[in-house]
Amino acid sequence: MMNFEELLIKAKEGNQEAIMQIVEMYKPALLKNSMIHNKLDEDLYQQLTATVLKCIQAFQI
Repeated sequence: MMNFEELLIKAKEGNQEAIMQIVEMYKPALLKNSMIHNKLDEDLYQQLTATVLKCIQAFQI
């Protein structure tokens, strides 16, 4: 398994598997922060996931 830095480099290069691995790593936090009144807000989940994807591209190594 790759370390996070290697995974991030691959994700920045457009490797879909690496991107999905990063999203999966953060999925518990995404789900936790997508809950409103103990109910999953799917729109918020999608927005937070999109933010993670943007952060992958913006992060400088």
